[in-house]
Amino acid sequence: MSEELRSRLLVIVPAWNEREALPGVLAELARELPEADVLVVNDGSTDGTAEVARASGTAMVLDLPLNLGVGGAMRAGYRFAARQGYGAAVQVDADGQHDPADVRRVVEALRAESADVVIGARFAGVGSYRVRGPRRWAMSVLSGVLSRIAGTRLTDTTSGFRASNRRAIALFANEYPAEYLGDTVESLVIACRSGLVVRQVGVQMRPRAGGTPSHNPLKAAVFLGRAVFALLIALTRPLGQAPAGVHR
Repeated sequence: MSEELRSRLLVIVPAWNEREALPGVLAELARELPEADVLVVNDGSTDGTAEVARASGTAMVLDLPLNLGVGGAMRAGYRFAARQGYGAAVQVDADGQHDPADVRRVVEALRAESADVVIGARFAGVGSYRVRGPRRWAMSVLSGVLSRIAGTRLTDTTSGFRASNRRAIALFANEYPAEYLGDTVESLVIACRSGLVVRQVGVQMRPRAGGTPSHNPLKAAVFLGRAVFALLIALTRPLGQAPAGVHR
C-alpha cells in the first residue's frame, strides 16, 4: 500500500438529488476501499439523498443548507479534509459514472507521477467513452490550453474524477472555485499557477446508474461558450494567499 493510502484517504462524494444511484456507489466504495473514509457532501438535496447516505452505515454526511453546485460541495469537502488532516482526497461522483475500482490507481499515481493532482481521464486510451459536436470541440480547446499551462499532456480537463495530495487539499480548501466549470477547468489553472504538479491516468467512464444527466445535446453549444468563458476567467483572476506549503 502506498504512502498516500496509508496516510488517511478521504473519498469525497458530492451529491445533489442522487438517492437512486448513491447506495450502489457507497457499497462499491466500501468493497473496493475498506481502508478509506467516505464523506458524502449533500448539496442541498430534496429527494432523501442524505437519508440513504446515512442509512448505508459506511459514510459520513456533510449537509449543505442549499444547493451550491459541485464546486461549492467540493470546497466544503476539501475544508473537511484539511481540518481532519487527511493525506489524500479523491472526488468520486454520486451518479455511478466513476468506477470505485479505479480510485486506487488514481491515488497511487500521486506518488508514481510525483504529482499533487491526478486526473482520472476519459480520453487517455482506456474505455470507449465518446463526446461529439460542440462539447467535444470545447473539451479539445480546454485540453490544449491547459496542457500548455501544466507542461504535460492533459486529455480530459473537465473530468471531476481526480485525486489531490496534502498540498492540493490545503490550496483547494481556500481557493476551490464554485462557478460552473470552475470545479474542473479553473481549479486546474489555480493548481498550476500555484506551482502544483498535475498529471493524469486513463480510466473507464461508466453510464449513469440513475438520476438525471446534467447535460444533454441541446446544451452543447451553451457548454462551448461557458467553457471558453470559464477559461478566460481562470487565466485572469488573481489568486489569494497561498496556504502554507504551497508555492507559486
